Amino acid sequence: MAESLTKLAFLCCLCLSTQLFSQASDSIVPNQSLPDGKFIVSSNGTFEMGFFSPDGSKNSFFGIWYKIISTGTVVWVANRDSPLNDTSGALTLTQDGNLIVLNTANGNVFWSSRGNYTSNIQNPVAQLLESGNLVIRVANDENPENYLWQSFDHPSDTALPGMKIGKNLVTGLDRVLRSWKNSDDPSPGNYYFLLDSHGFPQLFLMGSGSVERSRYGPWNGETFSGTSVPKKDSIYTLEFVFNREEIYYTSYPVGPSIFIRMVSNHTGYLQRFSWDHRTQAWKPLLTRPADDCDKYGICYGYGICDINSSPICSCLDKFKPQNEEDSYGGCVRRTPLNCKNDGFIKYSGVKLPDTRNSSYNQSMNLEECEKMCMQICSCVAYANMDIRGKGSGCLLWFEDLMDIRNLGESGQDIYVRMASSELGSSGSSQKIGSSGRKAKIIRVCLTLLAAILLLGLILTLYKWNKQQKRRKEGTKRQQELTREGTLGGNSRQTHRVESNMEDLELPLFDLATILNATNYFSPQNKIGEGGFGPVYKGTLQGQEIAVKRLSEYSTQGLNEFKNEVILFAKLQHRNLVRLLGCCIDGEEKMLIYEFMPNNSLETFIFDENQSKLLDWPCRFRIINGIARGLLYLHQDSRLRIIHRDLKASNILLDEGMNPKISDFGMARSFGGNETEANTRRVVGTFGYMSPEYAVDGNFSVKSDVFSFGVLVLEIISGTRNRGFFHPDHHHNLIGHACMDTA
Repeated sequence: MAESLTKLAFLCCLCLSTQLFSQASDSIVPNQSLPDGKFIVSSNGTFEMGFFSPDGSKNSFFGIWYKIISTGTVVWVANRDSPLNDTSGALTLTQDGNLIVLNTANGNVFWSSRGNYTSNIQNPVAQLLESGNLVIRVANDENPENYLWQSFDHPSDTALPGMKIGKNLVTGLDRVLRSWKNSDDPSPGNYYFLLDSHGFPQLFLMGSGSVERSRYGPWNGETFSGTSVPKKDSIYTLEFVFNREEIYYTSYPVGPSIFIRMVSNHTGYLQRFSWDHRTQAWKPLLTRPADDCDKYGICYGYGICDINSSPICSCLDKFKPQNEEDSYGGCVRRTPLNCKNDGFIKYSGVKLPDTRNSSYNQSMNLEECEKMCMQICSCVAYANMDIRGKGSGCLLWFEDLMDIRNLGESGQDIYVRMASSELGSSGSSQKIGSSGRKAKIIRVCLTLLAAILLLGLILTLYKWNKQQKRRKEGTKRQQELTREGTLGGNSRQTHRVESNMEDLELPLFDLATILNATNYFSPQNKIGEGGFGPVYKGTLQGQEIAVKRLSEYSTQGLNEFKNEVILFAKLQHRNLVRLLGCCIDGEEKMLIYEFMPNNSLETFIFDENQSKLLDWPCRFRIINGIARGLLYLHQDSRLRIIHRDLKASNILLDEGMNPKISDFGMARSFGGNETEANTRRVVGTFGYMSPEYAVDGNFSVKSDVFSFGVLVLEIISGTRNRGFFHPDHHHNLIGHACMDTA
């Protein structure tokens, strides 16, 4: 939003006039007017109100903006629907306590506060408060917060601290943020942010045609489901009020010198900003939607979105795609419900589904909630309303579960109704709803649990003895190699990795060495996580390293591990990340790389502040380096390598911002004169895959070239291909670029 004010210089010149109100003034009384070009400031000088014209516009609006911030950020506009086209405007408070914006030349009213109070009030006064709230009240009222009208009840596109987003259930007042039409026009735009009170209340960002764009999820006692809880050192706190009189959400800064605001902007995003006193600029704290999984219902009914998976949409366990060929088309149960003998499966770490068709009870506990859901055949799931302590309250769903997202540890638990035949084989936590069978099932489960624990203890002892024996043999072998001069004092061994018909020599580090290098995989050393698993920073023999540790829950497995080891052992190029070795110890499988201090390209080009560090020569150098790395893979290496997952997060940057291609778990190699192949298992990331690969499974060097082209567009524009939005069409970034070149 271009929010600089073209009349500030004019206002500063007029402030010496005796005909103007003093800059210390913060109120208007009847028979006084605020003419166009004149202004009033709040009592502490934080905010200022008056007439302004946005950049590129000849129209005049009455609004409120930050006075102490040099950018003059506008936070509220009165006559956003009815602009003045000349400088004959004035703000006037009438005797009956009504604020109006009118044209002094002809007396036409362009905006009115239209308070719902009676007209026989005495001594009304309009005042601009320190909070940025313009209020009308009765002078000398004993209750200073007894407002007849306030601008906070009629927001524009910005929510200031203390402003409520939500409904007054007594008066019917609904406070909604509505975007500007564009950066030069504050009239209502296509996007708005509101609290929806159907079912259990939740926050929505809506788009043109009242289409859901993003959903915050219901309040769970700490935050909104789907968002992280503000940290203890956060600069703001959240508040959610839900009672018989009103439902609203608001936020407050933790200190008086902290300025925060939330904006529904004309590009279709909701953003929270804080003012950075050092850089004298607004710093984004939050942006919604932040990624594709933030887009409402992208995986449809009973689908779950995971931004770290490819494809990002899949079905909940025990569900199957409604259309086997389309993972984005929603899911259905593998086995229909029969009501009487159903049970529940617990899904953990998720964003709770859309609650507009839900029912709730604040006094029930989780067990009572289960019984209630079991008694109602149309109930498909239940969960706690409040996750604090042991949990409390009951949420019930009665239609297809929509807009679920995998959040890991920051997510919540939900119990989904399931046919009895699906319960026994589930790897998820289960809750059986049939009380007649519960005692028998508990006895069987306890017996099985005792047997499993005994077996587990035996296996643990066996594995421990085996590891001890292996370590003794390894130590003995190390000593032998050291005497022979093979290791030269290093803690590395030579390990032969066999995969199919290929034998490779690769440095193998023992587990104890890696544990010591990463401080036993300390959370403070964790620098990221991908489809392979978590990545940790470490120091090995004085060199900084990055350790990729294969997770037991990883979508990639032993084949991808071997594939990356085999390919990297044969690749050496300045624009490829260097593989230093690996570690294989029982179930532990790790790859050790050189450390890239500037992380991935994704952290720079898609971040508003970080992207400023990339000037055009630097961006060109990065593009050129990626191209050199691809040329080596496709033509100059001993085998022709197709990467198949080239994207911004797989381009790492060294201390000199030189790009290096990483993550070869999905790569394929060709020998001889082979140039293309076909696969039934399409892997990669949507938005970067070529059409012939995504649809038919055909891949070749052209597949990487297509991904490279998408990456170049993202580097130039600073916008994600799949996250791109334009108000005039629905194309992604590639389609938009094609339109511009047509």
